[in-house]
Amino acid sequence: MSDAFTVLWTHDTCRALRKTGRVGERPPVAFSGVHSSLPAWSGARVGDEVYALHVNRCAVFVVSRMQVIDRERRGCCGTAPETWQEPAFPGHGDWSMLGAGGCGAAAVHVDATPVRFDTPIPGDLLAGLTWRNRRGQTRGLKYVVDGRLERSVSLQGFYRLTPESADELAKVVGNALRAVA
Repeated sequence: MSDAFTVLWTHDTCRALRKTGRVGERPPVAFSGVHSSLPAWSGARVGDEVYALHVNRCAVFVVSRMQVIDRERRGCCGTAPETWQEPAFPGHGDWSMLGAGGCGAAAVHVDATPVRFDTPIPGDLLAGLTWRNRRGQTRGLKYVVDGRLERSVSLQGFYRLTPESADELAKVVGNALRAVA
């Protein structure tokens, strides 16, 4: 059975996506890292879904839903660098803002929905979202007040959703995709 996760994309990442014209495009890759500069996708396996989230003015948006295809360096990644001065993934330069230059970055190839910034998570759903750790303990979001996220600290990282919360986010994304079609 596949799992679902969330990852928080920062303002800098989302600004770069907009600036480089990636809105409406499907990212072919995301990046995992061993350093705190990047989220570690260590729990994700092939077939798992990852919801890229963004917080803007206390609202949480689903930017893209990505399904993990593989976690291997492939030909599309380009030649591995010989020195630290060379780009780590020259084949994915268009998507480098997703963490290609991060410390210990590793490519995670994905099948993703288009990048968009107009799919908010409703406030009542936001307050009810839950995540579970490997020991099965669950937790919700902290700092949700009147359906608004006052602080994003409990979203920062790479976290496994409970199956119920994954289903709810899937509905949010599905409704947004149907509205566009």
